[in-house]
Amino acid sequence: MEEFYRIRRLPPYVFEQVNRAKAAARNAGADIIDLGMGNPDLPTPPHVIEKLKETLGKPRTDRYSASKGITGLRRAQAAYYERRFGVKLNPETQVVATLGSKEGFANVAQAITSPGDVVLVPNPSYPIHAFGFLMAGGVVRSVPAEPTPELFSALEKAIIHSIPKPIAMIACYPSNPTAYVASLDFYKDLVAFAKKHEIFILSDLAYAELYFDGVPPPSVLQVPGAIDVTVEFTSMSKTFSMAGWRMGFAVGNERIIAALTRVKSYLDYGAFTPVQVAATAALNGPQDCIKEMRDTYRKRRDVLVETFGRAGWDIPPPAASMFAWAPLPEKFREVGSMQFATLMVEKSGVVVSPGVAFGEHGEGYVRIAMVENEQRIRQAARNIRRFLETGVESLHNVVPLANRR
Repeated sequence: MEEFYRIRRLPPYVFEQVNRAKAAARNAGADIIDLGMGNPDLPTPPHVIEKLKETLGKPRTDRYSASKGITGLRRAQAAYYERRFGVKLNPETQVVATLGSKEGFANVAQAITSPGDVVLVPNPSYPIHAFGFLMAGGVVRSVPAEPTPELFSALEKAIIHSIPKPIAMIACYPSNPTAYVASLDFYKDLVAFAKKHEIFILSDLAYAELYFDGVPPPSVLQVPGAIDVTVEFTSMSKTFSMAGWRMGFAVGNERIIAALTRVKSYLDYGAFTPVQVAATAALNGPQDCIKEMRDTYRKRRDVLVETFGRAGWDIPPPAASMFAWAPLPEKFREVGSMQFATLMVEKSGVVVSPGVAFGEHGEGYVRIAMVENEQRIRQAARNIRRFLETGVESLHNVVPLANRR
């Protein structure tokens, strides 16, 4: 029987092979160190949990909530933007709460995309950046992920050669998966480019608070006039370790925010009200917890880089995000990222994400999530050292990437 239209537009689930290997290893009793999914292991701050408990069961809180977010939550997000970025937002027309930034991206694609519309997406990139638009009937054109002058050259070529002309471009800095960070000067050029060509910028700023070298990543909305062409998505998943709470935001251009709000009004009634109240407390309350989480991830990064390096795998230290973007060890470069990640599970008990899962230009890399404590990262390094010392030539059933058909 033929697949449904939107299902046909989705590729096979790229993590399936790694997940099968992970399940088989666990069933065999192996101790798996999972550095694959970016699933925070740190606890949600106590004052946020206490606000949730305090709100549970209060009159009217069990009813349908507000799809666009309760008023206090949208005001808290606007206050965060003014405090952190110096950007003033109207919480009534320029802020909408989303069920995580992933849902926001998927539904903004539904809101603004006509069949055949072209969107410029970094490659490699977080999958929803491309597949949200593919599911909405759009066409994706890949551009480089690194914020360099070469990106603008590629954007210009894409504008010239795309029919119809692109409607939007995606920016994601700090980047998932590559951990690239953009400067405010880069954003100034990006906004100028978007205005020149009359396209929108959809910015993913989920990792705004996870930076390690003392320079907070900027928001594209800090550029004067950026709000004319920009909507930016943020998330509480990493900032407050609230991934399972599913709370995020879209802010910026009123036209797109209105379109997203309207689409959402047909699809959901918003997050559970106590979750929204607790999220408001997180944004308005003490922010020391953010620095503590940032320090924890920085220490993990340093341990990862040092111990994996001693194990024989040089990892470039990420300046931000909760991920390291690591080139395959030299002995394994011909194997490819999918086979390497599978072998890692089978032979070392360590799970990483194959770079090809984030686009074909992610081949040759894996993404390592810093979601285990320092002791477990050291254990992972010991396991990996033994694995790397075996060498690809001594492993069975390994077919180099170049020889596959």
